[in-house]
Amino acid sequence: MAGAGFRPCGDFKQDYASDTRIFDTAASRWWCAAGVALLCLLPVVSEYGGLDLKYELSLLIQVGYLGIAALGLNILVGFTGQISIGHAAFFGFGAFASPFLNNNFGVPVFFAIPLAGLMATAAGMLFGIPAARLKGLYLAIATLAAQFILQDFFARADWFSGGTHGAPASPFTIFGLAFDSDATFFYVVLAYVVILYLAAANLMRTRDGRALVAVRDHYLSAEMMGINLTKYRTMSFGISSFYAGIGGALYAHYLGFVSVEGFTILFSIQFLGMIIIGGLGSIMGSLMGTAFMVLLPEVMDGLTGALAGTAVDLALGLKDNLAYLREIAIGVTIILFLVFEPDGLAHRWRQIKAYWKLYPFSY
Repeated sequence: MAGAGFRPCGDFKQDYASDTRIFDTAASRWWCAAGVALLCLLPVVSEYGGLDLKYELSLLIQVGYLGIAALGLNILVGFTGQISIGHAAFFGFGAFASPFLNNNFGVPVFFAIPLAGLMATAAGMLFGIPAARLKGLYLAIATLAAQFILQDFFARADWFSGGTHGAPASPFTIFGLAFDSDATFFYVVLAYVVILYLAAANLMRTRDGRALVAVRDHYLSAEMMGINLTKYRTMSFGISSFYAGIGGALYAHYLGFVSVEGFTILFSIQFLGMIIIGGLGSIMGSLMGTAFMVLLPEVMDGLTGALAGTAVDLALGLKDNLAYLREIAIGVTIILFLVFEPDGLAHRWRQIKAYWKLYPFSY
């Protein structure tokens, strides 16, 4: 008899509610909850368990705030079928907006972070309204223009971003408690990840979420069914910018300082790489792709360190070029995923789960 965590042969969903629920089985829901609980224990183990996990917590925090921004881009690109190569600019807008509100108006960081997301939403919709009537290459050029316009704005608007000097960002505080270490700020990022990922999963179950997917699948058919293309394309830009702004605000308050040099076109391309590797149109894939992109440089650093001075290094004459293997690996990885795994890590994970559920049967 099939266990509670496995669905027997065939699809027995009998109503709309069961078809649209976030977790297919009770077991998957409990495994997810157990994973979050385990993550909550990591800072405690690091502080009191005798294990130094500061570096690992730092990597997880990076995965968290970048994963939030990547999810916003996936809603725009993967779920709505739009294209954006200026996502880093909206990430940067949120990163500057939160310290701006905190430093100039005394808004507590607790409230400044969501307000920064709303400010980034306004900026995204400002560029999204004209871009919503474009598609393909023209849309890509429009979002590229947004990238350079906002980059120039950051460099010149001393009142907002501190100009070329950058701006300080205060630590996250609530009820007088300062979350100014990796062990404490990890909980802040984890809370935002859980809330925003659940919000995105629920969005895709709503009428608006289904409309976004319809615009992606066939915009002419969607328009014939009464879906307002301009409205939903603009909405997708706003939602995408909101997630980018929240991620950028968390980034700023984690580092304690933010400057214009970090939000280049290369950063936007890295966001695209995250959702391509994780899987377009997959909420879980956004986080998987982000983790892959954050951990890949760490793996490449270890590999280049191991190759330095070895026979391989001497035979290929790598020498000083070893440091560039990390950048090369990112580009090569994106190409390999596009060729061999275009649906990303999320699709491969679903195939692995299906294999173990159906084994040893072929169906």
